[in-house]
Amino acid sequence: ADVSDVASALAAGGDPGFVLLDSRSTEAWDQGHAPGAIHLPTALIPEQAAQLLDKAVPVVTYCWGPGCNGATRAALALAELGYQVKEMLGGFEYWAREGFEFETWEGSRKREADPLTAPVGADDCGC
Repeated sequence: ADVSDVASALAAGGDPGFVLLDSRSTEAWDQGHAPGAIHLPTALIPEQAAQLLDKAVPVVTYCWGPGCNGATRAALALAELGYQVKEMLGGFEYWAREGFEFETWEGSRKREADPLTAPVGADDCGC
């Protein structure tokens, strides 16, 4: 799943049909995360996934960005436990770079969309 699709599904209201999971450290989560995401670091998945996730609901994992394989490792750990999993391509980096609002330990923030990741003045990329 890409960042724009995930953001659109979450913004539509109601049940998006998945749970968004941030697999990064607590420090990274506090620095910024997608609104509505749950926090479950990859190392804690075997111990805590059953308490936080329903196996009937698909999970979309993300980590920092394209240079990090944390979302892939989290997706593998969840798949091994029997969850349906997708990875959000681009991770938190592209969430912020595409201009979507994010939450930090200090509150909500939003950046202007980077023209190298999202078209300026358009609602979506038209893909």
